[in-house]
Amino acid sequence: MEHHITIRSEPYELAANLHYPLAEEEGGKGCGSGRYPIIIICHGFVGTRIGVDRLFVLAAREFARHGYMVLRFDYGGCGESTGDYGAGGLNALIDQTRTVLDYALDIDCVDPQRVVLLGHSLGGAVAILTAARDKRVKSLVLWSAVAYPFNDIVNITGKKTYETAVQCGSADHLGYALQPVFFESLSQHQPFEQLRKFNGDVLLVHGTADDVIPVDYCFLYQKLFWLRSQGQCEKEIIFQANHTYSGSLAKEQLLTKTRDWLLYIDKRKNEWYDWTI
Repeated sequence: MEHHITIRSEPYELAANLHYPLAEEEGGKGCGSGRYPIIIICHGFVGTRIGVDRLFVLAAREFARHGYMVLRFDYGGCGESTGDYGAGGLNALIDQTRTVLDYALDIDCVDPQRVVLLGHSLGGAVAILTAARDKRVKSLVLWSAVAYPFNDIVNITGKKTYETAVQCGSADHLGYALQPVFFESLSQHQPFEQLRKFNGDVLLVHGTADDVIPVDYCFLYQKLFWLRSQGQCEKEIIFQANHTYSGSLAKEQLLTKTRDWLLYIDKRKNEWYDWTI
């Protein structure tokens, strides 16, 4: 079951879809009668809640079949949401993510101890920065995550776009008017420095054929996550997968590996809870 919803995040109205776990008669693994874990999907730079080749739609439906609630949304100025993308800088994206967390945790059937942020590309960096500030986030799934926001995004837009934004107050990138405040905010946030503030479990996934965000970031992220005093970190490298996991094989591997990890950490937490009782 899926619902189209609107989440108010001043001054934006964020378009979103909420997926409920499928019951057994609907082809799911069964919902039970308790509270459900929830996955919030954070899309990347000038992306949407649909994803390239419907990646986030397919992901949400796959996770819902296995007992998860999933909330995917458009950041302000993207997809069907109102506003201008990047107008408030990276801080605005973090604030919007936290507002979506507020909405999710107001749902009666959501388990507050099983809240997952799933971020792709720049959404991965936003997920890390949000989790570093907001202890309600319990686990992170990072698909092809940005590591150096300013350098990585300027590499995508091109240096000329950045220079035009600084000189003229705005620059066009694929129809999006990017302002200097957006680029300035990117340089002010360092996910590598902030990740140590998050103590939950992390899954990193990256493709070897990613020509947008280097696969090397995945190895560096894992090393730094391992240096924390709490929380585990696993990585999955998908051979020949590109940045958006296009193609049926790459997409199937991405969703399967992510789903299996989510089910594993849920099982581990349940076993640990039973043991402590």
